Amino acid sequence: MLSVVLLALGGTISVPGTARGARLSGAEITAAVPGLAELGVPLDVRDVHAVPSGSLTFAQVLDVIAVASGAVAEGADGVVVTQGTDTLEETGFLADLVWPHEAPFVLTGAMRQPAMAGADGPGNVLAAVRVAMAREARGAGALVVLNDEVHAARWVRKTHSTNTATFASPSTGPLGHVVEGRVRMLLAPPRHEPLSAGFDRERLEAARVALHVVTLDDDGTQLQGLETTHSGLVVAGFGVGHVPGVLAPRLGALAEQMPVVLTSRTGSGSVLRHTYSAPGSEQDLRRRGLIDGGFLDPYKARVLLRLLLAAGAGRGDIAEVFALRG
Repeated sequence: MLSVVLLALGGTISVPGTARGARLSGAEITAAVPGLAELGVPLDVRDVHAVPSGSLTFAQVLDVIAVASGAVAEGADGVVVTQGTDTLEETGFLADLVWPHEAPFVLTGAMRQPAMAGADGPGNVLAAVRVAMAREARGAGALVVLNDEVHAARWVRKTHSTNTATFASPSTGPLGHVVEGRVRMLLAPPRHEPLSAGFDRERLEAARVALHVVTLDDDGTQLQGLETTHSGLVVAGFGVGHVPGVLAPRLGALAEQMPVVLTSRTGSGSVLRHTYSAPGSEQDLRRRGLIDGGFLDPYKARVLLRLLLAAGAGRGDIAEVFALRG
């Protein structure tokens, strides 16, 4: 018989309302899901790291992944993680980078608190459990399931601050849908070898990666002294990967001292490589040593870069990984 482990963190899905202060436990969350018991799937519910997703750390997320991996090794057929949606697109990608199993790793949450009209948490949990136990979802890595849509953690983004349909994959669309209780997978995401999950915690804490969003008339003043406080930098450039010409030399100087990854601030699409050549263009920045982030958005590029730095990767290795995964 199939079995699923559900790991409950914090977030909106666990907020009980003003009547009580404590968060809902995983058992309380699942008890409020209509139809969950009727699935006939043994559900091993555990509470871990009861914090809002905005307060999660890399180390805590890796702890959750380790617990999930142990559960699969003990026989679980799939994993569901409930958490806040604020950082779900980042924690999902972190899980996807290191998840070594065929068993689905499914993340879900809610945009409305349980006491609100139209609370979406119960429906999202039910859909997530269906995906976690679906043969069609095996081998797809980490998945994000909300609003009856199945998204690859690699592509998904939170696109609206309050809408229950906030999670979307602008570059690809969803991988599948849950329709009348049936998981329908329409696309298969490409999979890569997982990065080693055995990251040194001290090195992980030391691998500080900054994110700089380029804006109109940006002269790079905010980047002064960055080489003394951080080990890497992700640049969210204009459009296809451009910055003001005056900023380019500063980024080039930083690229001589740390890995600097170029992404787009637009939220979808890839940075270019060979189309524009003016000062501050993608060709100019690549000549100055910046690494092409490809289709990765700035937030996901930062997750990948920090893991690589924590693993001790050098600039050449980092460029190769981004060329493969970006």
